[in-house]
Amino acid sequence: MAAPPTPRTPTRTGRPVLEAHGIRKAFPGVLALDGVDLRLFPGEVHALMGENGAGKSTLIKVLTGVHPPDAGTVSVDGAPQRFAEPLEAQHAGISTVYQEVNLCPNLSVAENILIGREPRRLGLVHWSALHRRAARLITELELDLDVRLPLSAHSLAVQQLVAIVRAVDVRAKVLVLDEPTSSLDRDEVAQLFALVRRLRDRGVAILFVTHFLDQVFDLCDRVTVLRNGRLEGEHRIDELTPVTLVHRMVGGELRTLDELAETSHTGTAAPVPADTPFLSARGLARAGAVQPYDLDIHRGEVIGLAGLLGSGRTEAARLLFGADHADGGELRIDGERAVLRSPRAAIARKIAFCSENRKAEGLIGELTVRENIVMALQAARGWTKPLSRTRQDEIAARWTEVLDIRPADPEAQVRNLSGGNQQKVLLARWLLTDPRLLILDEPTRGIDIGAKTEIQKLVTRLAAEGTAVLFISAELEEVLRLSHRVGVLRDHRLVATLPNDTSLTPDRILGAIATGATS
Repeated sequence: MAAPPTPRTPTRTGRPVLEAHGIRKAFPGVLALDGVDLRLFPGEVHALMGENGAGKSTLIKVLTGVHPPDAGTVSVDGAPQRFAEPLEAQHAGISTVYQEVNLCPNLSVAENILIGREPRRLGLVHWSALHRRAARLITELELDLDVRLPLSAHSLAVQQLVAIVRAVDVRAKVLVLDEPTSSLDRDEVAQLFALVRRLRDRGVAILFVTHFLDQVFDLCDRVTVLRNGRLEGEHRIDELTPVTLVHRMVGGELRTLDELAETSHTGTAAPVPADTPFLSARGLARAGAVQPYDLDIHRGEVIGLAGLLGSGRTEAARLLFGADHADGGELRIDGERAVLRSPRAAIARKIAFCSENRKAEGLIGELTVRENIVMALQAARGWTKPLSRTRQDEIAARWTEVLDIRPADPEAQVRNLSGGNQQKVLLARWLLTDPRLLILDEPTRGIDIGAKTEIQKLVTRLAAEGTAVLFISAELEEVLRLSHRVGVLRDHRLVATLPNDTSLTPDRILGAIATGATS
């Protein structure tokens, strides 16, 4: 994509077209937004940034009438608003285009643009008037589309443009673009950005939500950063660098290693690699999820994966476990080509995967600790060879003791355990399979300091015993503490694999995340 013009400082009318103040929104067990402010001015592109879980989606839903706020106010053109449904927000001039295009592919471009607002004559759709009006809108926005063709005949990028044209036709004062470029290639992104700039120049306020840092600096005038449901701040883009923006998203102060007392870590000494890696990926990729990447993992080696949430860390790991199917590249295990068509095939090759979403993809809350622990071993044996209850009890008792799972009751329901103890149950399940490669995706997220320390010690011990470990964490200090090498992902690309020597620091990793460069 050709370099766009430098973002300009927006010409403001003196007051925001949309202003949210003190927005608070809670769901059972989760405070999603805690006193968040946002200002959008006419004729600007405003980025909304933050990691997954920072509150971006919830804020958008509050602004567009999907969720009512528990506290706080939303104003449009200075007038307070309380939207009961999205249609009320649309009538007030707020339109949203989501990542998944919500249009009708079986209808024409013109029908999609004017659906629900078709010109009529004698009660029937006036087709020639509909086509003329849609064509006029397309021309005004300097697009070149045949409005009579079905939407399905066009690429996803064009469908995004049609969704934006529809939003503009309903007299949008504010256009919310929620991850509109996640599935587009560079040329399609350039086409979309050209339209966004034209709308900006016509005075529309555009809220742009994305994980792609370079797009923020290409397109946006200002940015609001959320972190853990709170407002970190509002900033002019020309006052930030990619590195400082990343710091604001993930937290500027990095904790010291001493805060996790007595944690053994690998330090800077990398193991002597075997002649043949246990696992080797070459050009492994999945369209829309992760671009082709190369990665070797040796026995006794901990490979850390660092990157912002949404950078492709989990997607890269799932390809190694057969949870997602690669559509390009090659995988070798012990030097021999391997095709992992399912997690069961990976388990058979002694690969284990602890998902970051332990409740949705890992544990079954209604089952007991015992039942959850033996699940992977039973799957590997096949359901025609059930483990005896006596054997299940022996296994559960052993691992409850080894990992200090509390309460020490194998018949307790997993859903009643703390997050740290749930994580230990999941680890017990996979350690029971005696894995040669253990993939850990955010294994210490949301657990207390004691459980975190125990899990980190376990990773160190497993590596010392010869297990290969792929360790994914958003905490850079944790990645550095445990890893021999660190893979850095940015925008679904593995941009670097760095040895964990004395020159590797959190700031250097942040720089690679922000710029794609490793120097």
